[in-house]
Amino acid sequence: QVQLVESGGGLVQPGGSLRLSCAASGRIFAINAMGWYRQAQGKERELVAGITSDGSTNYADSVKGRFIISRDNAKNTVYLQMNSLKPEDTAVYYCNAHARSPYARSYSDYWGQGTQVTVSS
Repeated sequence: QVQLVESGGGLVQPGGSLRLSCAASGRIFAINAMGWYRQAQGKERELVAGITSDGSTNYADSVKGRFIISRDNAKNTVYLQMNSLKPEDTAVYYCNAHARSPYARSYSDYWGQGTQVTVSS
């Protein structure tokens, strides 16, 4: 099994910055794509940003130019640098990894427990 542990959420004023981290651990054979999703109260979970194992990235239109996703493959860790935060960025942020355990035949999606990000004055 693969476990994902997020950190770095909290309360920040509009215009501020936060950096989220997500470390994968456990029985890992390989990790393909990793990403960040968010779910605001009363809304569906949505993709915020994703990154492949070779570093290709994609972003939701709402965060382009403000958020940066990166990863450290040696540490099985993905980061989300969030700048110029807005109240509408308030949500629970979830880490996702498309990973394969040593004895698994295929990749599966794994999720972290979520970390709250609140943007408010």
